[in-house]
Amino acid sequence: MLQTVVTGLAIGGIYALMAVGYSLVFSILNFSNFAHGTVIMLGAYAGYFVLTLAKAPFPVAIVGSIISGAVIAVANEGLAYRPLRIRNAKPLYFMISAMGVSILLENLVYATIGAHFYSYPHVFEMENVVIGEASIGILDLFALVFSTVAILALHLFLQHTRSGIAIRACSYDMTVASIFGAKLDRVIGLVFLLAGGLAALSGVFLGMKYMVYPTMGWITNKAYVAAVIGGLGSLPGAVIGGVLLGLLETFVSTYISSTIRDVFSFSMLVIFLLVLPTGLLGRNVEEKI
Repeated sequence: MLQTVVTGLAIGGIYALMAVGYSLVFSILNFSNFAHGTVIMLGAYAGYFVLTLAKAPFPVAIVGSIISGAVIAVANEGLAYRPLRIRNAKPLYFMISAMGVSILLENLVYATIGAHFYSYPHVFEMENVVIGEASIGILDLFALVFSTVAILALHLFLQHTRSGIAIRACSYDMTVASIFGAKLDRVIGLVFLLAGGLAALSGVFLGMKYMVYPTMGWITNKAYVAAVIGGLGSLPGAVIGGVLLGLLETFVSTYISSTIRDVFSFSMLVIFLLVLPTGLLGRNVEEKI
């Protein structure tokens, strides 16, 4: 039982990292950034190539991946979304643009890197940590601790810095926030910077746990499920949704069958959309852009 819980929390932590990125963007621009999964995939590739081609140590690979994801996300905002913001386009057009960016980047990976599957080199010892009768993988423990630290750091940033306060103010009302001095372009750029960095970090963990390949963005759809369950736009909700989803999948895989875990995941999404469409901690929002 303990082993299943820790594994579920580790996977849930990775989902939470990804879901927080979705919710950060949604809280500001009120649309679902479907290009987020592609940033996660590119972050996984960046970490892999820093480790294997540059022969850099693992901490450097993590930093390189985070920087890559942040740069890609900010560039994505500047090229694909800012022109729409200037024209006061509806959220539907942002979503269409996001899907276009996702398809473009995925096909660029096919054209340049290929459709190969890459396996991360072993960074951690293969031995497990034995706690009582449970045998827990070191990677799972590391992913759980690192995801928790990253989310707590983001929480402290949003609560105790001027930039974080500006982001929270814009999430409530961008017009009023701009009247009180918030620089909207700077705030939105910072949101994409944070979301991209967290996405790339989660991509490294995903790549280490599974493999790296162009369509791994499909896995990141789970993060969107977690964000919806927790309530799109709510950062605590994204964390709770990610943890719940990770635990659900792990318990289903352990005690029922891993082949039908997705059935339970998406069934939970459907149930939430029918019963609680705003998620656990979400709220009804109006257009802000």
